Amino acid sequence: MIDIRTYNMIAPEGIEEFPKEIYSVNKTDKPNALLIRSQDMHKTHFGTSVLAIARAGAGVNNIPLLEASSNGTVVFNTPGSNANAVKELIIAMLILATRPVFSSIQWAKKLNGADVSLQTEQGKNHFAGTELNKKTIGIIGLGSVGSRVARATADLGMRVIGYDPYISVEHAWRLSSDIPRARNLSELLQKSDYVTIHIPYTEDNQDLIATNELSEMKDGAILLNYSRWGIVNEQAVIDALDSHKIAQYITDFSSERVINHANTIVTPHIGGTTLEAEINGAIMAAQTLRKYLETGNIVNSVNFPTVEMAFDSNFRITLIHQNVPNMVGKITTILARYNINIDNMINRSREKIAYTMIDTDIITEEVFFDLKTELGNIPEVIRVREIRKN
Repeated sequence: MIDIRTYNMIAPEGIEEFPKEIYSVNKTDKPNALLIRSQDMHKTHFGTSVLAIARAGAGVNNIPLLEASSNGTVVFNTPGSNANAVKELIIAMLILATRPVFSSIQWAKKLNGADVSLQTEQGKNHFAGTELNKKTIGIIGLGSVGSRVARATADLGMRVIGYDPYISVEHAWRLSSDIPRARNLSELLQKSDYVTIHIPYTEDNQDLIATNELSEMKDGAILLNYSRWGIVNEQAVIDALDSHKIAQYITDFSSERVINHANTIVTPHIGGTTLEAEINGAIMAAQTLRKYLETGNIVNSVNFPTVEMAFDSNFRITLIHQNVPNMVGKITTILARYNINIDNMINRSREKIAYTMIDTDIITEEVFFDLKTELGNIPEVIRVREIRKN
């Protein structure tokens, strides 16, 4: 029986992703898989028994990826599971940036007397805003969230410019042909009244928006960061706000100096925090984890290559190993010594890690024990696993 340990997870009502006859939940100190949301795995030891960690959410900065990879532990996330929630919040923040909703509500609540209606009519001109219609929004990152924001803002009558040098074919197909793509980041910044960021954080895009980039923006433009902390240089933003180069900075990530600035709007990391998004993330994480445990197929991993192969045979061997030359030759040579016929095989790599799946006829427990030992003795092999078709 495979044991699953869950952290900080809600159980989607009516969803039984892990049948009781196959899986147990939180029954042992040596789980085979972890299903988590916000648990800090940097502070939580996970041993060699853990085959996979599924994170219900897009960000995986709470998981030590190098340790997981060296351990042969596949880490999954759930890209797109909270994309609609983030999109809706972006639309809300765009409206709040253009219309003084909060200040008008606070003013109205202070009114009293029989002529409240007259007072509101007389005072409403103090709260005139602007419209999003015909304004230009630049969207950095056209993935699950950015592509949705592009469509939604276009529906509001905004002119949309997108920039994403790494856009996938899948997301490109979702975008309207009416939405132009900037040739580079500078072009987007120079043309946009609003700039919103929707890319994952990496070392390469740390401080992507800093002093030089802010200087290229339109005077009085508005910047939104609902992507990740560290993509925008905070000191550069504060300087741009103080000099009135940009009018507002709206973000889900903050420090004390940002949250206390008069021209910032800060939300407490609530971009994907809706009941629907949490359920979507839980279901997607469970489905992804189950797929890997039952078939060995890897989809939506952040540290391993995407590897999918139809499971048409009775027995599957999976090997996680270093990405070095002649590994497939070493593996198949050992299989040949055991007179094992290969029905199907696939090998994929990602940076320093490689993954090989081999389908064959049923192998007895005794033979596989010896085979696993010999395969595991290859110095570059990290983990060997058997999957028997139910």
